[in-house]
Amino acid sequence: MSILGWIVLGGIAGWIASMITGRNDQMGCITNILAGIVGAFVGGWIYRLITGVDYMAFDLVSLIIAVVGAVIVLAIVNLVFGRRQS
Repeated sequence: MSILGWIVLGGIAGWIASMITGRNDQMGCITNILAGIVGAFVGGWIYRLITGVDYMAFDLVSLIIAVVGAVIVLAIVNLVFGRRQS
């Protein structure tokens, strides 16, 4: 996947994950992209552990994998740093 593909998929996955975890109002575009890209790595690693297959495509399955990974990353961030009160 190209760099632009990682940014687009990461942005979408991070945005969806931030809405799921309730952090959407605290995160900007760059943070969503970073959470999505890190989440894609985490989700891909977990997917590979479970299935034994490296999934490298730009489709709905990779988006779901990235969202699951980003939710895990944001949940860990919530545990470590706590939720900020606005």
